[in-house]
Amino acid sequence: FHDDQHGTAIVVGAAATNALQLTGRRFEDIKVVSTGGGAAGIACLNMLLKLGVKRENVWLCDIHGLVYEGRAQDMNPEKAAYAQPSDKRTLDEVIAGADLFLGLSGPGVLKPEMVAKMADDPIVFALANPTPEIMPEEARAASPKALIATGRSDYPNQVNNVLCFPFIFRGALDVGATQINDEMQIACVEGIARLARQTTSAEAAAAYQGEKLSFGRDYLIPKPFDPRLIGVVAGAVARAAMASGVATRPIADLDAYKRKLDSSVFRSAMLMRPVFEAAKVASRRIVFAEGEDERVLRAAQAIMEETTEVPILIGRPEVIEMRCERYGLPIRPGRDFEVVNPENDPRYRDYWETYHQLMERRGVTPDTAKAILRTNTTAIGAVMVHRGDADSLICGAFGQYLWHLNYVQQVLARDGLRAVGALSLIIQTGGPLFIADTQVNPEPTGAQIAETVIGAARHARRFGVVPKVALCSHSQFGTLDTASGRRMREALEILDGSGVDFEYEGEMAIDAALDSELRNRIFPRSRLTGAANILVFSNTDAASAVRNILKTRAGGLEVGPILMGMGNRAHIVTPSITARGLLNMAAIAGTPVSHYG
Repeated sequence: FHDDQHGTAIVVGAAATNALQLTGRRFEDIKVVSTGGGAAGIACLNMLLKLGVKRENVWLCDIHGLVYEGRAQDMNPEKAAYAQPSDKRTLDEVIAGADLFLGLSGPGVLKPEMVAKMADDPIVFALANPTPEIMPEEARAASPKALIATGRSDYPNQVNNVLCFPFIFRGALDVGATQINDEMQIACVEGIARLARQTTSAEAAAAYQGEKLSFGRDYLIPKPFDPRLIGVVAGAVARAAMASGVATRPIADLDAYKRKLDSSVFRSAMLMRPVFEAAKVASRRIVFAEGEDERVLRAAQAIMEETTEVPILIGRPEVIEMRCERYGLPIRPGRDFEVVNPENDPRYRDYWETYHQLMERRGVTPDTAKAILRTNTTAIGAVMVHRGDADSLICGAFGQYLWHLNYVQQVLARDGLRAVGALSLIIQTGGPLFIADTQVNPEPTGAQIAETVIGAARHARRFGVVPKVALCSHSQFGTLDTASGRRMREALEILDGSGVDFEYEGEMAIDAALDSELRNRIFPRSRLTGAANILVFSNTDAASAVRNILKTRAGGLEVGPILMGMGNRAHIVTPSITARGLLNMAAIAGTPVSHYG
């Protein structure tokens, strides 16, 4: 197996598969004309034969013209296999009626008038680099419905063997394959083609901003930055190797294998797995306050693909539909998910009256309630949850955290529920680290800190993490009599009397929290063993600063913030959140209420 030859052939096969699907043709029926005849070109033709193209329908031209039966000049067995019994001698003569042009030769070989001679909806793969056999603009001018691929990254449909290499080797090596056979290569072709037909990942969309990445003439194959390629390709190859009998180390659970591969790219995937599994059982209704945002739309698409949750988006239906179309998302409002239109919803009167009843003794008049419930999507989402029209609210994709928190607490802080703190999970190479309270209580009391500790420990367990809590302060086990140190010591006393069943210690500096050797030198009788995985700070300034440093300079990936104390009825994210982050938060919001406090 040679990556430049066979890798290119696999990607050509995937692009051809989707081009034929779009134009309603089959491999066994098409005429192929190819230029080049080198190792990569022959590998591509061989792949097309494996996919169903008939050898008699393949016309190969090289620098000397058509490869025909009886030709002696510059021939080899590989070329001879495609020799045609014909008196035609030039590319111009054989191109007429061709469905697929496959060029692996040199610049300018294919002329616009040749493209015009091809079949309707011609497929033009001009793969010479850096200058293709015909520039895409020229091919499109000659045949406006042409499906065009090149080897260049500045045009759509870049045929690049990075789409399958080294992922095909990963799958082969993981099952101990004795060879890379036809079945494995075809599985790779089908996996790449299938991925292009799925919704584009948010990561690829972010890398190629401004391009419409949805299956069609300009999107026959995925982009190289699509992080799903490793799971799709390696998983397909491993499965095919096992099915074809060349695997010496079969994998018992291929679904778990693919999840493991995905987790190597999506760092949150493995840690979030228990949460996603719980969310699949609950089928909760999640309402997004910022329903017109691109990240929310991509998250809604992913929710429907990966969970059983029902997304509800607050926004104008026509704007949501237009943006779904712009971003190449197949979901549509009203058909795939519910939309709450702030400008025209039949429940508007019920909603503003509910809000007014909750707030009438806090200075909110009927007119004020009407205005808020017409314009404030966070308040609308909170009222929906309060009335039972949704199970959980996610808001905060833009705006200030405390502004959103104000409306969440106005409506949902009832029946013993109140915001205790915000918990951020930072995923690092050294393992997960929970940070609290990053948002809710700017200067918490000792009692509030103790509540935050208990809530953070409970949440850590939902991720399969054994909680080890450090109460962090500038003071180190009583060295300073500062206000923050005193609050931490007060929290410690409350925890000592509460009978909690997890490790905790404080107050201490961050280095002592994370370095057990240093901590034991300073305070040998510490109750905390090993490094802490939950850091609780004395104010939001310190917690937020640590959170942001870990995200921006230490390469940490955030899940959260998770709003503790609200019974999983609302979570407030921050404007820096990604579509993947919103998907993770939807999974958290989608777990049964009993899972989260």
